[in-house]
Amino acid sequence: MKTIKYELQDAIATITFDEEGSAVNTMCAPWKDDLTEVTAQVVKDKEGIKGIVLASNKTTLFAGADLKETMRLQTADAPRVFGEIEQTKKNFRTLETLGKPVVSCLNGTALGGGWEVALVGHYRVAIDDPKIQFGLPEITLGLIPGACGITKMTRLLGLMGAQPYILESKLFAPREALEIGLVHELVPDAAALRPAALAWIEAHPQSQQPWDEKNYKMPGGTPSNPKIAGMLGVAPAVLKQKTRGLYPAPEYALAAMAEGARVDFDTALRIESRYLAKLIVSPIAKNMINTFFFNMNAVKSGQSRPKDVPRYKPQKVGILGAGMMGAGIAYVQASRGVTTLLRDVTAEKAEAGKNYSVKITQPRVEKGRMSPHDQAALLSRITPTESVEALRGCDLIIEAVFENRDLKARVTQEAEPMLAAGGFFASNTSTLPITGLAKASRHPEKFVGLHFFSPVDKMKLVEIIRGRQTDEETVARAFDYVQSIGKIPIVVNDSRGFFTSRVFGTFVMEGAAMVGEGIPAAVIEQAGIQSGMPVGPLAVLDETALSLSVHVLDQTRADYRAEGGTYIASAGELLVERMVKEFDRNGRAAGAGFYEYPAEKDIRKYLWPELRNLFERPGLSWDMQDLKDRLLYRQAIETARCLSENVLTTVHDANVGSIFGIGFPGWTGGALQFIYGMGLDAFCSRAAQMAEKYGPGFAVTSKVKDALRSHQPVY
Repeated sequence: MKTIKYELQDAIATITFDEEGSAVNTMCAPWKDDLTEVTAQVVKDKEGIKGIVLASNKTTLFAGADLKETMRLQTADAPRVFGEIEQTKKNFRTLETLGKPVVSCLNGTALGGGWEVALVGHYRVAIDDPKIQFGLPEITLGLIPGACGITKMTRLLGLMGAQPYILESKLFAPREALEIGLVHELVPDAAALRPAALAWIEAHPQSQQPWDEKNYKMPGGTPSNPKIAGMLGVAPAVLKQKTRGLYPAPEYALAAMAEGARVDFDTALRIESRYLAKLIVSPIAKNMINTFFFNMNAVKSGQSRPKDVPRYKPQKVGILGAGMMGAGIAYVQASRGVTTLLRDVTAEKAEAGKNYSVKITQPRVEKGRMSPHDQAALLSRITPTESVEALRGCDLIIEAVFENRDLKARVTQEAEPMLAAGGFFASNTSTLPITGLAKASRHPEKFVGLHFFSPVDKMKLVEIIRGRQTDEETVARAFDYVQSIGKIPIVVNDSRGFFTSRVFGTFVMEGAAMVGEGIPAAVIEQAGIQSGMPVGPLAVLDETALSLSVHVLDQTRADYRAEGGTYIASAGELLVERMVKEFDRNGRAAGAGFYEYPAEKDIRKYLWPELRNLFERPGLSWDMQDLKDRLLYRQAIETARCLSENVLTTVHDANVGSIFGIGFPGWTGGALQFIYGMGLDAFCSRAAQMAEKYGPGFAVTSKVKDALRSHQPVY
């Protein structure tokens, strides 16, 4: 066998998972065959066996499904997949109903299918290491735990108790597993696993699973229990509100839990298999597996990081500007142990920036989620100052001042000399080209863009922008810095708006253009929400400030004029400009934008009533699918253009960046996976239809098509 080793010695059958040529064990095709073979051998040796030990020769027990194999599945494969899932479960059931004690030795992490393998054991022994993780993260990949995970976890914890671990993919360490009864014993190291297993086997010659016991009762009760029935009556609606009907996995998982709880164990397993077989061949599952597993691992492993540069972590970082962005960066850094100098033009403003960290941490202290000592330690790492000299010796200085080229140049020239030898300088600009800003630097090769997103403490992405003169060492160090503060880095090349701001702009301006066409604002907002965006485009424009959009437009026009050209504003940009300059609607911070923001706290914001009189066209018809497609296709096409122009150099940066930076719907797998998941030809055909109706923003040129083809992932 290529993936499993079997040994029968001293009446103990040891099944050791050890996939050849792989760092981890997976449920690959050879493993499925090997499991059937080893199960048959165990049955044959039954009379000579007094106990079974499940173990691993890898650093982890088991990694789960072979996701590359999953990516190759087609809709027609569903019946075959169902049969394979059922065969795997048949093998699991044979081992656990043999009447012999089965012990799972958890020498490391066991997630997804790995945790389902662990659940075969009547007794589970784990190493007491908080870094080890157990659980069922399948929902985050668009799948469900379908190799017995739903059925067993529901019967172990009950319908209510199992929900966080199934529907929310909550992971847990060995000690928590012990506390909730999912692991039975902890040992100090790997050497102690087998002795503990053998001792338990000796003490329990006859063993069975809890659900196979004659008097088994489901914890908390079955769906016939009034409390459970009440919960199940509202749960689908609550779930639908969260998923908007775009993510089938949690809905399938809840159905498998509820339906399985009404029937016997083996029937529940078949119900679970049917849901998984249907889901695993779906486009949404493939989209999410592609991005949240393969693309995310590519980012985390540093595939976009320049190679052959030693790893780096700055010890002292200066921040220029203590406004919302600077204060947010200061908090994130300090929470990760980085000494932070927060500088503003006055001591009062700098102190106000530090107080942002107090506002974030104080509620946690009051709720017992953070100790006063830890809060004090975090705050002690932030030194507010009005002195430039205080920045002397910083390994990195980040300017986070207002989006004005002259202001940024002034603070760069003022602070850059304070850098320690070998240090580098970064701009937190969201739109201004880094190459232009680097002209104010004495060392443009050590100047890089670090585009954080607001609010910094919640947004996971940081866009690293390589200027034309930025050297590879600086890009690599910026990458390491971003990872060291717990953020997700993507690397892009310099251009106006870079990648995220450029693509984000197409979303909000397409929404604004729809307003100008006479479509009701409420319909536009609903189209954004129904497509899977976090909020509608008009609400986003208000949050980011219409006045800022107009400022960027004015700066872009000025830049074009300086280069001897003329910038042609889009219909959306012109409408936003009217909102600001003609109607004085500057956005949420000013109390008036596309929405009204009542001073009374108990009154929610509402769309500005005058939008109807100013822009709506009575009798105008619209198609909701068209509106949703416009909002998603426009972003996807702009992302593809970034790829063709070498602003983006990898698909993984595009997909991860579009989801975590812009809020592109997770069900699509990201802006480029949206194209690949649909099929390039089908996408381009639909885009051509929209280009004819809605303008050149939807045109996909041959150059863009070639770029998409050359980067298309193959599994």
